[in-house]
Amino acid sequence: MSVEESLYRALSAYSESDFYPCHMPGHKRSPLSGGMAHYYKIDITEIQGFDNLHQAEGILLEAQRRANRLYGADETFFLVNGSTCGVLAAVMTAAGPGDEILIARNCHKSVYHAAILQGLRVRYYQPEMIREYDICGGVCPEEIGRLLDQFPECKAVVVTSPTYEGIISDVEGIAAEAHQRGKILIVDEAHGAHLGICSAGTEDGMGVASKRGAVSQGADLVIHSLHKTLPSMTQTALLHVNGGRVDRAKLRKYLSMFQSSSPSYVLMASMDSCIRFLEDHGREWFASMRRHYEIFCKKMENLQQIRIGKMTELSENYALKDWDIGKIVISVKGTNMMGKELSDILRENYHLELEMAAETYVLAIMTLMDEEKGWQRLADALIEIDGRIEKKQTQSAIKNAVFCKAKQTMAEAFHSPWEEVFLKDASSRISADFITPYPPGIPFVAPGEQIKEEALRRIEEYRETGLFVQGVSPEGRIRVVVEIP
Repeated sequence: MSVEESLYRALSAYSESDFYPCHMPGHKRSPLSGGMAHYYKIDITEIQGFDNLHQAEGILLEAQRRANRLYGADETFFLVNGSTCGVLAAVMTAAGPGDEILIARNCHKSVYHAAILQGLRVRYYQPEMIREYDICGGVCPEEIGRLLDQFPECKAVVVTSPTYEGIISDVEGIAAEAHQRGKILIVDEAHGAHLGICSAGTEDGMGVASKRGAVSQGADLVIHSLHKTLPSMTQTALLHVNGGRVDRAKLRKYLSMFQSSSPSYVLMASMDSCIRFLEDHGREWFASMRRHYEIFCKKMENLQQIRIGKMTELSENYALKDWDIGKIVISVKGTNMMGKELSDILRENYHLELEMAAETYVLAIMTLMDEEKGWQRLADALIEIDGRIEKKQTQSAIKNAVFCKAKQTMAEAFHSPWEEVFLKDASSRISADFITPYPPGIPFVAPGEQIKEEALRRIEEYRETGLFVQGVSPEGRIRVVVEIP
């Protein structure tokens, strides 16, 4: 078997051979093993000729190198436990037990989990809110530099770009500020695996993917969720490493800890298939996506109440570098409709399942795999709904971020004795858990923070509008640290 061979092709060929599996998995690739037996044909364990992800030397090593060539990093690792696994490994490699770290407050909860596991002391950067759409803006490089000067003990910086809503930051500028001070830059680019693909040999070879990604902009560690925006199975991701600031031996140790010791060959085959698809067809499919987006935007120009988020309609800079065209922010701010209501109408009346609903907007994720009919259905539905929406007399005011001051480290609070109290009784108490609107999974309150009245009001508003908030029970209870008399 050649290492250049597709992993999926090799697995398929092996499944048709006369080798009998006297090994795991327990389904034994048998056609009698239940309703999903068809999918078990290529599900194997680490047998002769199929390499080992934790010490790849053959077909898996070549598959990872193929992914690396696509993105242009120094080294690339397959992740079968999702991008969460990559974030945990990256953060804990860059910052040791008890160290300080600077993170953007709108980071995914996995960054916070790494801080708990490593007992980190966390310093925050709060992105400015884009008032037109009530979403977080980009990360300002100069402000990162200022904060690193204020907190020189920080070992690393963690930012999310693009954000869940598609806001792309100036990663190159942030990297320059971090590296000037000897810090490691980690970019959670989970929602941007389609950015910076360079297999076509030129930066603009992939159309929509020509937007420079964090790898080419100098980030030390970059995490991609292939499944979020590319044709790959859920739970597939990549971790890229650049330069000499990262201890790669330590990184491998953490990856070995956080990755399953029985990595799914089905998932790894999906990743390899995705990479090969992009090599062979990425240029034409991304170009098609750009055309569909431009046609969609043209149709949206006549909307009276609904607005589609675009950089050209922003009144200020907000520190963002770009806006990912695959993240369609559909705003009903200033109208008589809420985001949750719009999401329900799109689902129930038009059978369009949106990615998420927030207070004043919904988010649709569109990728290179969305065909014309998908874009058309979304456009037609929004045009119809727009005709039934009315403008409010008063524009809803943007809500500024609520800062809850940390009284303990997240690790201290997470491991402290806790009790449940109703939200109305939680003012000034120290949170023992995360309170997180989901999606997008960005903590509103973190363990160790003293809960403010304003934070409690905001949480109640989320719940009243029908949005799901993790960390709050159906009865309205949250976990707080037990007070010691």
